[in-house]
Amino acid sequence: EKGRPVRLQITFSEKRTVVLKLDPVNAPINVANLVLLARKGFFNGRRVPRVVPDFVVQMGSPLDTMDGGPGYAVRCEDSLDWYGPGSVGMALAGKDTGGSQFFLTTNATPHLTGRYTRVGEVEDLDRALPLLDALELGAPIERIEVLP
Repeated sequence: EKGRPVRLQITFSEKRTVVLKLDPVNAPINVANLVLLARKGFFNGRRVPRVVPDFVVQMGSPLDTMDGGPGYAVRCEDSLDWYGPGSVGMALAGKDTGGSQFFLTTNATPHLTGRYTRVGEVEDLDRALPLLDALELGAPIERIEVLP
């Protein structure tokens, strides 16, 4: 439904889950892209290539590194929404180079505000943040799915 938040559930190994609430009003192109990739199973079986405690967890690389993407680039969508704990943003290699890689902040990161497309936030922050902070580098992503 147009303008309605989209929920994605990330299931890591050991049945650890985090739910994201994506905002199609703020970033319609990037949200639609992540939903398309999730529905195609693009993220399933991948690994988490970046974990920086008290800062960020990054995922979405088809190479299980911090390189690569879906084979195309998605333009940045300007956002001045504040990057607090649990924000979801698109990882970039420069302007308009988004694709499949995204990150979840685990602390306030105001220096990211206005520099990276903010696509949403983590639901149930009190439960999700300890899970994200304890996530190991290379953690397997079993699947990312769109919730009804």
